[in-house]
Amino acid sequence: MNFDDPNSHRTQQPPPYGYPPQAPELAHWGLRVGADLLDTLIILGPMYALGFIDLAIAADPDTAGPGVFFTVGILYAIAMGFFQIFQEGSTGQSIGKKAVGISLRREADGSTLGFGRSFVRKLAHVLDSLPCHIGWLWPLWDEKKQTFADKVCGTVVVRMPKG
Repeated sequence: MNFDDPNSHRTQQPPPYGYPPQAPELAHWGLRVGADLLDTLIILGPMYALGFIDLAIAADPDTAGPGVFFTVGILYAIAMGFFQIFQEGSTGQSIGKKAVGISLRREADGSTLGFGRSFVRKLAHVLDSLPCHIGWLWPLWDEKKQTFADKVCGTVVVRMPKG
């Protein structure tokens, strides 16, 4: 699917199931930030809560085994991170993306990424952070509203049709 040409659907195969008959609208930066904030809260919120419980337990010298809650919190964050990668790879939507109505898709054909490409995209977000986090702001002025990671992995974030 060519996201540069609004009439591209007339010269290519029909869009994948769930897409409108025309190229989907690219998601604006505010929706992307909202989705990322929700995802971050879901992953890091419980991890920090468990870490604070662990600190409170460790402050009491009569308590044995500090570190259990912190370890569980870290394991939770890792598991949720992989769950998010799996969800984005298989459906195009993390919990946050689903809540704000956006989806991650391959730029070339609008299909979902699969686990491997979704995982590589998460790793590629390091590029977004390197030059003073400018990659995270790049969608504000980019024609296709892509971060550096999106450009490297050939992905776009689109608004999902309602209903």
